[in-house]
Amino acid sequence: MEEGIASVMANLVLQLGILIFAVRLIGKLFKKIKVPTVLGELLIGVIIGPFALGGIPLPGFPQGIFPLNSASLAVSPELYSFSQVASIILLFASGLETDLKLFLKYSVAGGVIGIGGVVFSFVLGDLVGVLLLHTNFMDVRCLFLGIMSTATSVGITARILSDKKKMDSPEGVTILASAVFDDVLGIILLAVILGVVAVLNGTGASISGVEIAKIAGKAFGIWLVFTALGLIFSKQIAKFLKFFKHSYDFSICALGLGLLLAGVFEKQGLAMIIGAYVTGLSLSSTDIAPIIQERIRGLYDFFVPIFFAVMGMMVNVGEMLSKEVLIFGAIYTVVAILAKVFGCAFPAMLMGFNFKGGLRIGCGMIPRGEVALIIAGIGLTAGILDEKLFGVVILMTLVTTLVAAPFLNFSLSLPGRGTRKETTTEDGITLSWDFGSDEIADLVVDMLLKNLRNEGFYVQMMNINEGISQARKGSTVLSIKEEENIVTIETSAEAEAFVKTSMYEMILGVIDLINNLKKGFDGIALKKDILDSDATDADSDNQFKKLIKPEVIIANSKAETKDDLLKEMVLLLTNTGNVRDWEMVLSDVLSREKIMSTGMEKGIAIPHAKSDGVIAPCVAVCVKKDGIDFGSIDKEPSKIFFMIVSPKKANSPHLQMLASISSIVRNKETLSKILEAKNSDEICKILKEN
Repeated sequence: MEEGIASVMANLVLQLGILIFAVRLIGKLFKKIKVPTVLGELLIGVIIGPFALGGIPLPGFPQGIFPLNSASLAVSPELYSFSQVASIILLFASGLETDLKLFLKYSVAGGVIGIGGVVFSFVLGDLVGVLLLHTNFMDVRCLFLGIMSTATSVGITARILSDKKKMDSPEGVTILASAVFDDVLGIILLAVILGVVAVLNGTGASISGVEIAKIAGKAFGIWLVFTALGLIFSKQIAKFLKFFKHSYDFSICALGLGLLLAGVFEKQGLAMIIGAYVTGLSLSSTDIAPIIQERIRGLYDFFVPIFFAVMGMMVNVGEMLSKEVLIFGAIYTVVAILAKVFGCAFPAMLMGFNFKGGLRIGCGMIPRGEVALIIAGIGLTAGILDEKLFGVVILMTLVTTLVAAPFLNFSLSLPGRGTRKETTTEDGITLSWDFGSDEIADLVVDMLLKNLRNEGFYVQMMNINEGISQARKGSTVLSIKEEENIVTIETSAEAEAFVKTSMYEMILGVIDLINNLKKGFDGIALKKDILDSDATDADSDNQFKKLIKPEVIIANSKAETKDDLLKEMVLLLTNTGNVRDWEMVLSDVLSREKIMSTGMEKGIAIPHAKSDGVIAPCVAVCVKKDGIDFGSIDKEPSKIFFMIVSPKKANSPHLQMLASISSIVRNKETLSKILEAKNSDEICKILKEN
């Protein structure tokens, strides 16, 4: 028994290791070509799954690395269990991202359009099953096809709207509000359908409308009771979680609550993911919601891509590429697209939009994604869907996700407004701030969203990985996007003063934090500590010495000022061939000097910076025998200068090389030899030998 468990675990960890690298590599590739990474994760699962490469016999793996487990469950139960935990994390995060106040208070148009999209998609998706499976409307397979057609992946749409600077347009605001209704209504429908499945116990038989109504009443009742209790006692739940003090502790415990409720719902026949969503939804309006979102991001990034890959592994490639599945899938996909377009466009036209606006909203609601795949996986393992129907759903998810971008881009490119009457939001503006680093941009966005919540704004994260948020209060709508070090806010012209004031006050708050940090920071003492350190990293020392060459050394500089010497050294770096913009490098070096002089003591200065002006680490050495005032610790002129510049975003031993120079500084004999050297070749030899 123990050997059996050891073998099972060995296979599991091996499979997880392969999956981690596979999803990361394909995700990086798809991100580079600007295609949703979820498609890449799904595709890589198909490729390495048991129906493709994973089933090929290899030495030590007679049935393949990912052997076929059974007809109903293609992967091993252990790997499938991992994917189920991932689905819980995914729906828990979706619940946290749902702005319930927005759902209850904002946009009548959004509610009507969301309901229209769900009703059209469910009915037409079910009817496709009726037509092609030659059965009745209440057949559980048809009900599954209906519910899988309702889900909208708003993260994809949010990215497109943001790129087109349409997040704050009437259509953009309405799409995002509608998607909130769409998600909540979809979860309710899912509860009902899964209640039906629980009663049927996976037989796939049809049942009467009366029986459906009874089951629906029970399912909806359980969902409503738990949701109501969660919302009523949300503050008390948050208070209980705060008992664990540290943000990581209470965030993990919040996810633990999601797991507990997921288990309760599964026992009631309503599936784990609904319990997870209800937990997230209950906490979504509390002050700890954004903290939990941030703290569980690591778990989300680890588990969720594995879920999509496992869903891909369950696709029987042979069945999916069969003529029957391709025809069924094509019809189902076309209907799924038209159901969202017309189901959302018609209600939109009744709510003040014209044809163009209705088309834009409909196209924005096209992409399906995570929830559709989760439901499909449940249906397959429960025996409701066979491999062919599972392939149909995968095909629909892939196509709707791919066509969403061109369809929405086309509709947005149509000239003219999307509303029948003029709206002030058409006169939108975009404000951008470059904060120079990802870390500062993260801090700025976190503080800005916190301040907006304190102002009474409803803040909605579009997707845990998208970097896009929306804040609303009354008629004021702010669309906030963070891309690396740049923060962009789109809003109406009327809100420009408010946005600038908010950003100004927030930046003052950041500066105040930094000033408080500076009060307890003694830079001079810390520099002396660095120089007094005895230990030297041999690897870093070797890397530094490898970059030392005669062509990057000046034996006796003619510069008379600090700025002239820095410019001379930056130009010297160009001899390495790794400098693509020396002016940018010089600017970054000067900026670093403004923070605190790099003049040390004993006649040594170490000017350095990270810069996008270089493609690889560069080193230059300069000697000024009569010295230059460099603001050193001991107030003496600096005579020997080491410059190190590394690229900002590439991995490089920048700090390690800086530390390695301390071994040179401590050796007085070495310093004397460098000052007495007659040319760059002699200095190079001295540095490499010490």
